[in-house]
Amino acid sequence: MKISLTQTKWVIALAALTLTANLALAGTPAKGETFPDLSTYKLEGNLPALSGKVVLVDFFASWCGPCKESFPAMEKLHQKYAQQGLVIVAINLDKKAEDMNGFLKDHPTTFAIVRDGSYKLVNEIKIPTMPSSFLLDRSGKVVAVHRGFEGGKTEKQYVEEIESLLK
Repeated sequence: MKISLTQTKWVIALAALTLTANLALAGTPAKGETFPDLSTYKLEGNLPALSGKVVLVDFFASWCGPCKESFPAMEKLHQKYAQQGLVIVAINLDKKAEDMNGFLKDHPTTFAIVRDGSYKLVNEIKIPTMPSSFLLDRSGKVVAVHRGFEGGKTEKQYVEEIESLLK
């Protein structure tokens, strides 16, 4: 079967359109989208049960200055709202587990910490900045996306968003 030049151009255009559509679907989850199932990424550490919970997923690294500021705020949120159904999962992106462990020694927490040592998750969802956090409703949909951490301003936003989801 011989394919004409016009047919070849259409096949190439269709392939390019399909690739572009698939790339557009991949990337940072936005408000209203379902967040990826963390249990499928072989994260290092103990992932808590998330089904039916309000979840704050935070991506951090030891070298990130704003991450050092965000951890006390997230610990306060965890202490205040865990009994009401909030689960916080911080996902470390350090290449070496020792770097994460040093960070956690200086910034102890009682919320869940896991590590994406393979970068499978972070490469799929394309974390734009550090820290980046995603607040999920009880069905796993993204309700809010936070890029960076601006101290009390971000902490206040977390409180307002979490309280509205826990009602």
